[in-house]
Amino acid sequence: MLDTSETEKGRTHMQTIGFIGTGIMGQGMIRNLMKAGYPVQIYNRTRSKAEALEREGAVWKDSAAQCAAGCGVVITIVGYPQDVEEVYFGPGGLLESAQPGTVLIDMTTTSPKLAQRIYDQARERGLDALDAPVSGGNTGAANGTLAIMAGGDEAVFQKVLPVLETMGANIVLEGGPGAGQHTKMANQIAIAGALAGVCEALTYAKRAGLDPARVYETIRTGAARSGQLDIIAPKVLNGDFSAAFYLRHFVKDMGIASQECRDRGLELEVLEQVLADCRQIEAEGHGGEGTQALIRHYPWAD
Repeated sequence: MLDTSETEKGRTHMQTIGFIGTGIMGQGMIRNLMKAGYPVQIYNRTRSKAEALEREGAVWKDSAAQCAAGCGVVITIVGYPQDVEEVYFGPGGLLESAQPGTVLIDMTTTSPKLAQRIYDQARERGLDALDAPVSGGNTGAANGTLAIMAGGDEAVFQKVLPVLETMGANIVLEGGPGAGQHTKMANQIAIAGALAGVCEALTYAKRAGLDPARVYETIRTGAARSGQLDIIAPKVLNGDFSAAFYLRHFVKDMGIASQECRDRGLELEVLEQVLADCRQIEAEGHGGEGTQALIRHYPWAD
């Protein structure tokens, strides 16, 4: 961690931060940046999702290009790889509009190949780029406790570390460009198995005639304890399908991981099965629910 003087120097150097993407994750991240004293200008395709942030002091801009103007750092966290493509490579995108010397940080979970492409194109234009996907859901975003997995150059990472520290508690440079996205793929693969395990454990407990809530309270402190167990089980038990992380975005992430596996001649059976099950649930109209919607694959309501 940097000392206070170093952190303040970093804030002075970076000045205003541009932030593109004011969705379920971006809102908490932006609030923490402002709480730390950074002026933030924002852009989102749907302005209504940014209105609360405007009232709190963020400055609205009408385009990605305007959002990047005058910023030392521009952060993006949007939905899908095609959204990242549009923001960076489309007309008026960041790669053509950001001023030389700007650090572009994509915190979307997206393809490692796309992260490498952004890095290469940024360097050609006198820009710096990091891929820095996050884990921790909207609670971690709101509390500033996200895990941040970065890929890129060490010097650039150190330069923007004070900015990242306002949003995360565990911030690691995993390697060169794309390494952050590869680490996030490992994270999502781990979640896939843990999520399915929680759903299957609760389903088994119910079918065996046990009280699933009591079973959860019993096993949560033993060897089965996990973040997924403590996040997912209470929501399933309460019939709460609200999203801290959208099922449709988890499907997107697992799809990227699956493609990366195929590119390496690797087959991960649990990942593929959970992906297939979640895709089916999404197709049934539940993509806007949280990942706990996987319980719908099982005979939970029987």
